Amino acid sequence: MIIRKALESELPYIREQRVISYKEHAAIIPEGHWQALKQAILSTADIKPGVELLVAEVDGVILGSVALFPAETDAYEGNVDAVDYPEIRMLAVSPAARGKGVATALISECIKLSKEKGHHSIGLHTGEFMKNAMKLYERLGFERLPQYDFIPANDGIIVKAYRLSLNNE
Repeated sequence: MIIRKALESELPYIREQRVISYKEHAAIIPEGHWQALKQAILSTADIKPGVELLVAEVDGVILGSVALFPAETDAYEGNVDAVDYPEIRMLAVSPAARGKGVATALISECIKLSKEKGHHSIGLHTGEFMKNAMKLYERLGFERLPQYDFIPANDGIIVKAYRLSLNNE
């Protein structure tokens, strides 16, 4: 598996792969929340200055992607105050590639890049309905930061904050 920076020509494919990857949640959340989530993962936020968009590739096929937002940026369109560490966003793995370590490899690369830049922590947010994602983050050592939770669609669904300390690794 190769983890590399995404090419501009791959953006449409990556964004569509995100929708396919996240679509399983549409059946368990209100339609308004799904539409807000879909809009967020299709947005051009992944090409803002300083954002590193990474892909996991095997045999020329993109299996997943992730956006690493730099510290001190508005990674969540005003829903959360800027933090002094990078934020992982829009992690998506093709349903056919799940269980093969793709998400872990993408997160590990984000951690490596953040350490190289001298950051003390790395963070992320995930919907409370994304049970497998939360299990993965907790297994990797991310800790909950409820003070940075938010409710984006005014429907009671919490987007939970997590942070991993990079100082002790």
